[in-house]
Order: sequence, then C-alpha cells, then structure tokens
Amino acid sequence: MNTVPLSTTVFAQLARVSPAPAGLTALWSALHVRRLLLLKALLVRVHRHRAAVEPGALVRFERSWELLEQVERRHPVVVRDVLDYPTTGTWLAGALTAPVGPDLDRLLGHLDGLAATAALRSGGPLDLTVETPDGLLPLPGVGRLRVAAGRVRIGADGRTIRFHPDGGRRALPVVLALVGRRDGVLAGHGPGWSAVRSLSGGVARLDDLDPYRVPEGAGVVIAADRADTDHGAWSARWHAAQGLLARTDPGRAAEVAQAVRAVVPVVPRGPRHLGATLSAAPGAVLTSLPDGGEGMAMTLVHELHHSKLATLHELVPLYGPGRDAVHRVGWRRDPRPVAGVLHGAYAHLALADLCRRAALADGVPRAWQSDVGQQFGDIHDQVGQALRILLESDELTSEGREFTRHMWLHHASLGAAPLAAG
Repeated sequence: MNTVPLSTTVFAQLARVSPAPAGLTALWSALHVRRLLLLKALLVRVHRHRAAVEPGALVRFERSWELLEQVERRHPVVVRDVLDYPTTGTWLAGALTAPVGPDLDRLLGHLDGLAATAALRSGGPLDLTVETPDGLLPLPGVGRLRVAAGRVRIGADGRTIRFHPDGGRRALPVVLALVGRRDGVLAGHGPGWSAVRSLSGGVARLDDLDPYRVPEGAGVVIAADRADTDHGAWSARWHAAQGLLARTDPGRAAEVAQAVRAVVPVVPRGPRHLGATLSAAPGAVLTSLPDGGEGMAMTLVHELHHSKLATLHELVPLYGPGRDAVHRVGWRRDPRPVAGVLHGAYAHLALADLCRRAALADGVPRAWQSDVGQQFGDIHDQVGQALRILLESDELTSEGREFTRHMWLHHASLGAAPLAAG
C-alpha cells in the first residue's frame, strides 16, 4: 500500500502548522503504511527466533495472524482502524525490542486481542479461545473484560458476542453486540465488562483501560486507573475545549476532532500539569486533567503537533542521527538535542498560532483572551530563539532546513501586527 504523495504545498502547510485536511490525510496514510511494515517486521522476528519462542505462544501468534488476514480480506476498513489505533503502535514498539524469552512471549499474546477485536467488529462468525493469564481480556479501542485467570472462549454469530470460561458450559453474564456494522461499533453490558468511553464531537476515546496506553518503564508518565478517572470531568473539559477551538479556529477544531483518537489520563506529577506524546503512538494525547476547557484546548493542540511531526519525520526525515550537541530552549530547564528543539519549536509554534487567533476571536471568554494575549509574546519569543538554533544547525536534513524555513516564515507572520488582547 502506498502513501498519499506529499506535495511541496502540503509540506509547506504542515510546516506552517496549517490544519488543512490534505496534510492530515498524507500523514495518516504514512502512519498506516508504517504500522503494516512494523507488523511484518514482528512476523519476521518471530520466525527468526521461533525456536526460542514458547511453543504455545508461537501457535497462538500464528493463529491470530491468520485470523487478522482473513478479516482484512472482507473488512479492510475495520482492520486498518484497529491497527492504526495509537496503543497498537506502543505494543508493536515493545514487541520489536523486547528480549527473546518470556517478555516477548507475553507481548505476542496481545495479537489475540487485536485479531479478536477486528473479527468481532467485522461482524463475522467467530469461535476463538484466548489466554487470559492475568484475568483480563482487552479489546483495543473497545473495552476490557475481567474474567477468571486462565482462558476464555469467544463466540460470535455475527451480531451477538458471548464469552465462556475455559471448560464452562454456561456463558458469562456479559454480552457484546455489533450495533454499527458499517463502522464496526461494539456495545456491551454485564458484570466484568468495562467499555472505553467516547468523547463527543470526534473519534476520540478516553482510554483508561488499554494495557499499552503507556509503555512499560515509561518513568514519570504513569497511566491513571479507571477508578481514579472522573469521566464527567474529562468529558466536560473535552467538550469545552472543542467549543473554544471552534470559535477560535474552526479548521483546528476539525483537525483535533479527526486526529486525536485517544486521550489517556495520566497521574499528575506534583502540582503542575503533565502532558506527553509517544512517537510510537500518534493520535494519543497523554495528559493529566487540564485546568478548564482552555487548558484542554492548549494541551490538545500542543500534543497533536508532536504527533504530526513524529509521523512526518518517519515519512520525510528532518534531522539526522542524534549527536552530543544540546541547546537551551525557553520552555525547558534541561538542554535539548536538535530533535527536541525541533519538536518543541513546532508544538509551540502551533500554540503561538492558537494564542494569536484566540486573542482576536469573537465569542471567546475575555479572561482567556487576556491570558493568551500575555502568553503569546513569551511563546513567540521562545520559538524565535529555537528557530535560530535550528537554522544554524548542521544536523537537519535538506528537507528539515526547508521545513524550518517555512516555520520561520509563519513565525514572522504571527508577529507582524500587534495583538489586541482582551
């Protein structure tokens, strides 16, 4: 499968943080191609080390791979949606780097959940027994079933899905139903079932269930538990942010609604807000609960641009391998390598763009207009300093220099007229 060609016009639009739909289409096409390549790389790795993979894990992996191929032939849109879900990327990154042995065997078992999710969402019949060593059966992007540790049999007749404990004659009192055949939408009810909850006005889910929503050993980024996630508060922040973005920049609001697929609550680190993006999981925003809709809007725009740049860099390398050189930037206390300077400059350029628009928009709360009007100057100055570092760097590729030049032009345009802050 080929990516959508990245024209010079689209490249420039992306560099200037434009929310033009063509840019997102090209990036998400590239993301899907990369997911397929990584999945194939995992298959090659498993075959190369098949003698060292636990026999049962190998059999289950190959069975799930075959099931995924079968579903893809009859419902490719659903398979693409499952493979492109952000946490699939986090899982793939772990499986491709885990040492051969128990760690890899455990990670390979997750393909059961991916294949089962695709099969159930496609609406076809299914009779599949999967391992549940920790008593959990995750269905990425859909939900999670808590069962007895061991194994569980999944049975589907097209629209209704039931679960049988290993060796049990009676089904568990949990039922899933295919309620949207075209898009593969599943709904469930019953004890032990927890659904990944949706956020209104887009494709995003508040994902506080997926085992790979935060990578193992992520350090300061710790996934919040479902019990500690107030869905009402998160939903209210999301809805308020969507309203603010729509009044400030409708194109940006549409981009966020289309591109953010998962909002992952994380445990705050001290009193400060914590936001993060994983390069392996574009489309996921990892964040502690922001202050109000204004904080959520700023977080979504900032983190989405990290996702966009990470995906673009995989398609068109913007900088070379890391070197020892580090640079001081205004938004961090620690010095950053050139990759960090570029990522930060790009995300903060998007924030500067948003702040300028919000300060001049109609129907935006005056308190926020005043705040962003004051923030704009600091952010604009910080981005200008970082862009000068990048323009003088020899670590950027020719495409990276061209990208930075377009960023510089947009940065200059933002400061061309005084702000009328509320």
